[in-house]
This record gives sequence, structure tokens and C-alpha cells, in this order.
Amino acid sequence: MKILVPSGQTEDLVRFAEVEEPAPRPNQAVIAVEAFSVNRGEMFLLMKPREGLRPGKDIAGRVVAAAADGTGPAVGTRVVAHPPYGGWAERAAVDTADIVALPDNIDVETAAALPLAGLTALRLVRTAGSLIGKRVLITGASGGVGHYFVELAYASGAEVTAVSASPERGRRLAELGAAEVVHDVGDAEGPFDIVLESVGGDAAVQSLGKVAKRGSYIWFGQASRTPATFSFFEFFAGPESGTIRHFHYADSDEPYGPDLRTLVRLVETGRLHPEISRVADWADTGAVIDDLRERRLRGKAVLRVSQ
Repeated sequence: MKILVPSGQTEDLVRFAEVEEPAPRPNQAVIAVEAFSVNRGEMFLLMKPREGLRPGKDIAGRVVAAAADGTGPAVGTRVVAHPPYGGWAERAAVDTADIVALPDNIDVETAAALPLAGLTALRLVRTAGSLIGKRVLITGASGGVGHYFVELAYASGAEVTAVSASPERGRRLAELGAAEVVHDVGDAEGPFDIVLESVGGDAAVQSLGKVAKRGSYIWFGQASRTPATFSFFEFFAGPESGTIRHFHYADSDEPYGPDLRTLVRLVETGRLHPEISRVADWADTGAVIDDLRERRLRGKAVLRVSQ
């Protein structure tokens, strides 16, 4: 079976390899992968890969072997899934609790763009709490998470200010409901009830200073890979009773299936619109990852698996 693995190179970060067919556990179905999407976190793992790394967490395709324990979708079902690893392959074994059937009106490219970014955005909205009438700031909003979050938060009644690197990258965020799009955190007019920060460096420091009284600062990433140094004396002298929280989308006692099902339903009913800026053959994965690294992509990139 063909699979993408780390190349060990600094430029083209992946290469094809041949491996054994997946050996599913009783609660796993085998999926013939038709499309997958790439994420910045996977890019960082590939830059310094651990031994045996098999990337790939966002996949869509068709079930070719149902789970032996009788759970999950039947053979032939079109699905979207979120395995912990190994999704950049011709076939993948995935826990049935993390697989959701697709309706006819969602194609595999759209479905493949959903899992990690969509799950992160959905669970960020849940973590932030009631958003009705709240002023919300999100940094690094041009990626997949930002697009999903802006649309979900707008639908939940929030007034969202999105930070995007350029007017071109920010235009779509305004269409999805952002009340304001700025290109530097310093230009965002606070204070904000909720600040969601994913960039790191100076952006993290500046955005912390924009939290309102009894507001929340939720840190969910560090895309710039630049450390941030905070003065907690300044924070304590700022928003009274403010809170700082670290968020990770996988920190849940529930499987991914229920939230994936919610995302699929929202797309099916036209209430969530995946932003896909690139669709290519998986032979071009290395080039697409390079574009992701250089921030030449808006939203998500999807690769088609040629069988």
C-alpha cells in the first residue's frame, strides 16, 4: 500500500513509501482514502519528525471493510473521519467512533477539509461559552480554524474582530460574518470579552492587553513558533477577574464522531462553508505543504488520492 512519510529533507517534507495493508482492530473500519487535508501542526511535525511518524488526521473516502464488532458504517458508505495518524495513505483503519457518513450533497474534498480545523473551531465556541452580544477577537484568522470559527461565532451572536495578514486573506472573513478585519493586532479596538490567540510572539502579548474586565483569554496555538513573554503584573493590573486558559481540541472525554456529525449537518444545510483554496493530487503534497509554510494559502488545502 502506498503512503506518504517524512522525507527527512528540509524542502520537500514528504515522500511515498510502500507499507503493509492496515490491520484493523475489531472496532475499526478500513477506509479507502479519496482525499485528505493538511494542517500546520502536521507541517511542524514533519520538519522534525519522530521515528515512524505517519502523518494524516483529516480524511474522506469510502469504507472497504466494516468493523468486525458490528459498529460503524457498512462497506461502500461514503465517510469523513479523523484518525490519530496515518491518513495520508491509500487506506486507513479508523475507530468507528471517529467516522461519520456523508450525505450525497457533500463531496470528498469538502469533507476532507472539515475534521481538525472544524473540530477545533466548534470546540472553541463551546469553550468560550455564550457568545450572544459578546465582543470577540481572534488572531491568525486566515487559516482553516479562523474561517470556521468566525462563521460559527457570528451565527452564535458574537461581534467578531478577525486579525488577518492581508486584505486578500481577510476579505472572506468579512463575508463569513466578521464585523471587522484588521491586519495587525494593535489595530483591533478593544477591549474584548473573549480573545482567542493562536499566533504567539508579539501578537500574543498585544492581544492579552485587549481583554475586558472579567474577560477570557484563550490560547490555542503558536503558528509563528515565536515565544511570547508576558508580564503578569500588567495583566493583573488590567482586566479585573480576567482568566487565561490553554485550549487543545483533543482534550475531551468524547470521541470525535458526534462533533464531526454536527459539522457535516451544518455544511449539509448551508450553515457552514469550508474555505478551500487549493485542491491538488497527492503527488503534490510536498509543494502544498511548502505553500502552507510560506502562508500562501487561505483556509484549507486538500489533496486527492489517486488510486
